[in-house]
Amino acid sequence: MRLVALIALLHALLAWRLAAPLSPAGVLAVAAAALVSAALIPMAFAGRRGHDRAVADRWSWAGFVAMGHFSIVFVLTLLREFSLLTAWLLGWAPHARDSALAVLLLAPALTAVALAGARATPRLRTVHVALPGLPPALEGFTIVQISDLHVGPTIKRRWVQAVVERANAAGADLVALTGDLVDGRVEDLHEDLAPLAGLRARHGVFAVTGNHEYYSGALPWIAEWRRRGIVTLVDEHRVVEHGGARLVVAGVADFNAAGFEPAHRSDPKRALDGAPPGAPRLLLAHQPRSAAAAAEAGFDLQLSGHTHGGQIWPWGLLVPLQQPITAGLQRIGRLQVYVSRGTGYWGPPLRLGAPSEITRLVLERRTAG
Repeated sequence: MRLVALIALLHALLAWRLAAPLSPAGVLAVAAAALVSAALIPMAFAGRRGHDRAVADRWSWAGFVAMGHFSIVFVLTLLREFSLLTAWLLGWAPHARDSALAVLLLAPALTAVALAGARATPRLRTVHVALPGLPPALEGFTIVQISDLHVGPTIKRRWVQAVVERANAAGADLVALTGDLVDGRVEDLHEDLAPLAGLRARHGVFAVTGNHEYYSGALPWIAEWRRRGIVTLVDEHRVVEHGGARLVVAGVADFNAAGFEPAHRSDPKRALDGAPPGAPRLLLAHQPRSAAAAAEAGFDLQLSGHTHGGQIWPWGLLVPLQQPITAGLQRIGRLQVYVSRGTGYWGPPLRLGAPSEITRLVLERRTAG
C-alpha cells in the first residue's frame, strides 16, 4: 500500500506541475491521464497473480507500458523544472505553458519509439576481443552471447524463436547465455523458453543463472535448462577442444545467489578447480561485479549482462553506483570484461538510448591495445 500511495503522490505532483499553466480542458486531460497511469502501474505486478495467464499478461502489459511512460514523463519534467529554474535565475521570462505542452507531446512519442526499439528482434553486434597468448587454433573462435531475455508476461515464444534464428545465423562455435533468461515459474514459462533448445553451436550452449532465476525458482529452472540440452554451469567449468587447442569455459551462479541457495556461492576460483593450466579461461557471470574475483582467479575474459545498459535513458547513469561496467568491452587488470546491454528487457517493454543486442564475440591473437 505504501508503494501505491507513493505512485499516486508522484503522479499528482507531476500532474500539478504540468497542468498548472494549461487551459481548464488541458487540466482535466492531464488529471485523467495521471489517474489512469497511477491505477495501471500496480497492475504490472498484481496482474501476475491472476489465475488466467492470458488475462494476467494483458494487465502486466498495460501496467509496464504505463510504468515506462511515467518514467519518461518524470525525467522530462525534471529537465523542464531545471530549465525553468535556470531561466528564472538568468532573468528570462520562461514559457511555462509551451514547456509543459512539450513534455506532454514528447513523452508519448518517445514511449512509442522506445516500445518499437524493445520489441524488434535484437540486432547482431560483432565485438572483436584480443587475448594475448591465444593459441593459433583459437584465432577467430566465435562466441554468441544472449543475455537478459526476461521471458515472462511480455516476452513470449515467438519473440524467443526470432532471437534463436538470428543467433543461429551467426554460426557460433559456442553460445553463452549469461543469466536472467526468465521472469516467472517453470510451469508458466517453459513453453515460451522452449525455442532455446534450438540454439546451435559447434561446441554447445552454456548458461549461468542470473538474479531473476533465483526470484523465480533457480533449481527448477536449472533442471529445465539441462533437460533442454543447455550446459548449465554453477561454479564449475568444462574444457572445450577446438582444433587441437583447449578453452576453459567456466560459469558462476549469480553474485547474490547464496542468499537464495546457500550452495551457490558464486566463486570464480572454485569454478576453476581442476582446470588445465595454460589454456585460455572464459568466465560466464551474470553481474559485472564478479569481475574483481574473476581477475584474482586468473580468468582472461568475462561475459556478463544484468545492467541492460540502463535500458531507458538516463537510468544508465545510475548503474555505476552498483556495477563497475555499464556496457561494452573494458579491462579490469589483465581481465577483459564484456557487458551486454541485454537481448530482452525487464519490466517496461521499452528501450531508449540502450539498444538490445545479440552479441557475436570473435577471439583474436593480436596484442590488446
